[in-house]
Amino acid sequence: MLTLLGIPGALRAASTNRLLLAEARRAFGEARHTEADLRLPLYDGDLETAEGIPPGVQTLADQIAAADAVVIATPEYNKAPPGVLKNALDWVSRTKGAPFRDKPVAIISAADGRGGGDRSQFALRLMLTPFRPRLLPGPEVMVAESSKAFTPDGRLIDPRYQNALAELMQALRTEASRPA
Repeated sequence: MLTLLGIPGALRAASTNRLLLAEARRAFGEARHTEADLRLPLYDGDLETAEGIPPGVQTLADQIAAADAVVIATPEYNKAPPGVLKNALDWVSRTKGAPFRDKPVAIISAADGRGGGDRSQFALRLMLTPFRPRLLPGPEVMVAESSKAFTPDGRLIDPRYQNALAELMQALRTEASRPA
């Protein structure tokens, strides 16, 4: 059975990106699902020197390494991914073993703007480049006006988003099933 790691770029429990991540898990299908916790200390070289890699960071790196595939749901804060997501990537870059290397990764986003997080996705793709994952090119899933895009029970309303997400998650499952 495949293991899918979901990385929510938002800390808020009721964020639309967490809802989108839940929809991605459903679309991915049968798998062991794990969700990362990005409540990590701010990256600080002095902290790393004094105390080493924080336990939460090592847990995240281990989750990435153990996953067959990763899906990252990023909000868009001021035209970029949120600081907690960038901070997590900065910390993971300091861990041993290159956990993202050759890992199938899909990016999805939900934002209240009309672009649905397009700039955030673009920036996140650049941030992931040094990690050398097998980053899926698409289909792009960018849920615009996200505060209106889900039913009260957390399901995507627009069939176009549902179909694009289903196609992306099927592509991620296919990549996860291939040897690295």
